[in-house]
Amino acid sequence: MADQTLDTKGLNCPLPILKAKKALGAMEPGSTLEILSTDPGSVKDFEAFCRTTGNELVEHDEGGGTYRFVLRRAA
Repeated sequence: MADQTLDTKGLNCPLPILKAKKALGAMEPGSTLEILSTDPGSVKDFEAFCRTTGNELVEHDEGGGTYRFVLRRAA
């Protein structure tokens, strides 16, 4: 279970990434953030976001048109 959940359903790129970046910035290193999105492009967006920021994409899945990501904040 993630430390915090961010619901970005109904928002399109780049808003899910921007909101996740802001939420992660307020969290302690090692904390986890669950993000819910309905934007199909968010899969590639969050993979790229984690590669460039050093945050870890712990898991992601899709069901019923909702994409779920769990990110761990980098130290």
